[in-house]
Amino acid sequence: MNRIESLFNEVRDKGKTALMPFIMAGDPNIEVSLDLILEIEKGGADVIEVGVPFSDPMADGPTIQAAGQRALSSGTSLKHVLEMVKRVRSKSEVPLVLMSYYNLFYQYGLKRFAFDSAAAGADGVIIPDLPPEEAGPWCRNAKDAGIYPVFLIAPTTPPDRIKKADRLSRGFLYYVSITGVTGARKTLPEGLVRSLDETRSNIHNPLAVGFGISNKDQVRALSSHVDGIIVGSALVKIIERHQTTSRLLEETGGFIRELKAGIDNNQLNKKPPHK
Repeated sequence: MNRIESLFNEVRDKGKTALMPFIMAGDPNIEVSLDLILEIEKGGADVIEVGVPFSDPMADGPTIQAAGQRALSSGTSLKHVLEMVKRVRSKSEVPLVLMSYYNLFYQYGLKRFAFDSAAAGADGVIIPDLPPEEAGPWCRNAKDAGIYPVFLIAPTTPPDRIKKADRLSRGFLYYVSITGVTGARKTLPEGLVRSLDETRSNIHNPLAVGFGISNKDQVRALSSHVDGIIVGSALVKIIERHQTTSRLLEETGGFIRELKAGIDNNQLNKKPPHK
């Protein structure tokens, strides 16, 4: 069984919510990224999204764009990221989901990428700029390799397209909480909880929400309405702030533990995942 599927089976059985941080591989370099992943897992991460740097990240805001540029400047390539994933696997079984843009994987070769990712120990892949209608070749190769493709939906996604994304996704469905790019926000969008409840009741995959979530209060507010919560830009900012200091791992791990504490593990009012 894929690690993502196993994790979310456990999450649902126990009525909990998965914490799913995002980091950019290679920011500030691959060696430090390896240490960060292990520290993030130690802090309580259930699934870790690993960004692969790309020159034109259209879904990312300034914080993650800058992280990608730092990673590219340090010489990080897709090959380096896969090698790092393999090294993580020698130390950890935390589910890992790679995230980057279609052109990068297309140029590498979809079949080659799918099988190399699986061989390295990755569990899933998110491609923000790959629409479900064009995803047939990728999904076939991912299925053959045992990699779970994860698709994104947004507040503006119509019901028929949500169903299509749900059918094609394996492991979880990614709900983008805002109509915009990544980036920490001080407040959650109005109507988000209602939309999450409605979406979750009409899909078969676990539902994870990301984009704009930045602190433990927001995590707590959302934890009873989804199966997973993704935090990216707020964590990447901490890495940026402390990347040249001896406090990098301590600050990063502390932030993850703070987020984890924001998830109410009792979640007595958590609604059933789907009808």
